[in-house]
Amino acid sequence: MDKLLEMRRQIKTETDSLDELLNKADSENRNMTEEEIKQYDEGIKKVQTMKAQQERYIEVNKLQDELGNYEPLKPEPESRDTTKEDEDLRKHSFFEWMRKGRGGLSDIENRSLVEDATGQILVPEDITAEIIRALPELTVMRQLCGVRTTNRDRVKIRSLTEVNMGWGKLETGSAITESTPVPSSDSIYVEDLTGLVKIGRDELQDADYNLQAYIQDSLANKRAEVEDTAFAIGTGHANLQPDGIAVDTDITNVNLDTADTMTVEDLIELFYTVPAKYRKNASFLMNSLTEMAVRNLRAEVAAGYYGDFLWQPNVQAGKPNTLLGHPVYNQDDMNYPADATAAKVVMFGDFKRAYRIIDRAQISIVRLDELYAEAGLVGFMAYFRVGGGIVQTDAMRALYNNT
Repeated sequence: MDKLLEMRRQIKTETDSLDELLNKADSENRNMTEEEIKQYDEGIKKVQTMKAQQERYIEVNKLQDELGNYEPLKPEPESRDTTKEDEDLRKHSFFEWMRKGRGGLSDIENRSLVEDATGQILVPEDITAEIIRALPELTVMRQLCGVRTTNRDRVKIRSLTEVNMGWGKLETGSAITESTPVPSSDSIYVEDLTGLVKIGRDELQDADYNLQAYIQDSLANKRAEVEDTAFAIGTGHANLQPDGIAVDTDITNVNLDTADTMTVEDLIELFYTVPAKYRKNASFLMNSLTEMAVRNLRAEVAAGYYGDFLWQPNVQAGKPNTLLGHPVYNQDDMNYPADATAAKVVMFGDFKRAYRIIDRAQISIVRLDELYAEAGLVGFMAYFRVGGGIVQTDAMRALYNNT
């Protein structure tokens, strides 16, 4: 393995030099000089020779393994990080697969690819981690809600009714306040989310770090957009979507006093209907147009006289504005009162206690070689597994346009 890894490093170094030679002429908007062409041709021959040597080495080791006539590998030195080398090889093999497909890989590269149960290629863990890490910065719901990972297709949500307690000691004859906890059970299903990335054949020849950045940015941005909508207004497992927090029927509604019109009194009522234990870490969630209407709300202190605006803009960069002392977040898939009938228009509560997002950490990819070949593109179909649902209905209330 040591020698094979060294061969791979040498080939990579030589191909990077050739890439720099080509890029130099392109950046200077000129053709390659005769000396550069000669240097390039010699480099190509050198790479071909090195690859042939690598394949012979792999074949000999394979034969020795089959015949049982080979020297066992010596124990690795304790100080050597073999895990890091294995990860590097898997990552290299993944990008080579993206560029060339299965047929263009060596035996060792093919064996290094990691597949799921259906034969789809799994994205290396560090790339997956970067995609997941970028999502909270691109979404609203992941900033607010609780998130956990799982390796199952659904997660059971179990709870008990409140337990009664009372003061007193048995020795003094005080009676114990009895309670009968009632268990309940529900599930959050992990749904399938599919994304398509089309990459030009020229772009596929970019350096590994460029290709990695492109994949991470493309998948993270589109996934953030789609899943944020689903966590807000998704129609549930029956439609193969997460349960949206703004359409869940178990959350208690506070009706607008006047249909299609939001008042100061409506927001104050919404605020105080959330139990005090949940208000401490509570936030508002609303459409941007709803926020604009809220910014103009003032309590009438006397006929024709109005007090201060409820709205409090935050002077600290990157921090949300506040309403009644609590942060306000925008999710533009939420309903706007004037445009929505019989719909939740503002959510208020402790989102981390109320709603849970479930991730299955692995991302798998299928390469589509022929579908976009005429356009000079290669398609990559990415499969994510993610779900979401209410776990504590009492931690949240909704302002409801009851037209």
